[in-house]
Amino acid sequence: MVRKLKFHEQKLLKKVDFISWEVDQNLHEVKVMRRFHLERREDYTKYNKLSRNVRDLAQKIRDLDEKDAFRVQSTARLLEKLYAMGLINTKQTLQQCENVSASSFCRRRLPTIMVKLRMSQNLKTAITFIEQGHIRVGPEIVTDSAFLVTRNMEDFVTWVDSSKIKKHVMEYNEERDDFDLGI
Repeated sequence: MVRKLKFHEQKLLKKVDFISWEVDQNLHEVKVMRRFHLERREDYTKYNKLSRNVRDLAQKIRDLDEKDAFRVQSTARLLEKLYAMGLINTKQTLQQCENVSASSFCRRRLPTIMVKLRMSQNLKTAITFIEQGHIRVGPEIVTDSAFLVTRNMEDFVTWVDSSKIKKHVMEYNEERDDFDLGI
């Protein structure tokens, strides 16, 4: 179906390697993907793009006149939003927006929060629990490990009521109620 390449086309294609791109040689990206067990490279690129947008927005706000009311208002709104998402620790200065990176977003993923809450020993088992449908955030069952958890939602990460793991944990802690779990 495809025509045979001409000599000059073959010669040009010898210089281009379609299998390994320059982006593949990014060691930092691979390190972050391994550390947080990201399955899809697209997730990392989205987080990287979002963090770049946050840094650019902070720089644009910083470039405004210090006494401008719009700057004060937009600084407060940006810092409040980033703090509520859990990407920064305090709402004091725009300087903290410079520290927002793809890793900041990865730290707010559901498996990482589960390890932090000691619902799982490591990220791999946390991802397995999520994909099998053992975890809910509020009333919703979450099966996507890329789910980002805000500070407010962090308190509502629990086991699904019908989960065998929840029953096992409650038996271990001697908190199992025969009426609730239905023996």
